[in-house]
Amino acid sequence: MIEAFHHGTPAQVWQELVQQAARHAGHPLDETHESHLVFVLLRFQRDAQLLSHTHGLDWLDALEQVGSARTEALRDVGDRCLLVAGLFPQLAERRRVSVGYYVDIGRAAYQGVADASRRAYAALYEQLAASYRELVHTLSAMRRLDVPAVLH
Repeated sequence: MIEAFHHGTPAQVWQELVQQAARHAGHPLDETHESHLVFVLLRFQRDAQLLSHTHGLDWLDALEQVGSARTEALRDVGDRCLLVAGLFPQLAERRRVSVGYYVDIGRAAYQGVADASRRAYAALYEQLAASYRELVHTLSAMRRLDVPAVLH
């Protein structure tokens, strides 16, 4: 059993799960990718509306925004699509779309963040867009981990 489940903060628990999932997927993540996944999981862990979004429409709405509102909206779309594609692929099936649909929208959203951002932030999101499928695979592997029943 993972010790962090008993004594860790939420960030420590998510970090341990992400690390285990990345190893299980056969693709250990660098610190940037690992931190990003932990941050996304922390941000959305209590979002009761996560699965109710119409991500394609959210993406189109985000594209109509300007400035920092656009960047934030695109980031949110990319993050939510990442979680749906990796952790809730059955949602795609229920909506009669492929997981690739969420991957494509999420990657495009992250690329939009990169295109609209300044250097360091742009470089980060360019890198995240390029490795989006790897991040999805890590989250998919997380679903298959044998974790304590308390998390189910």
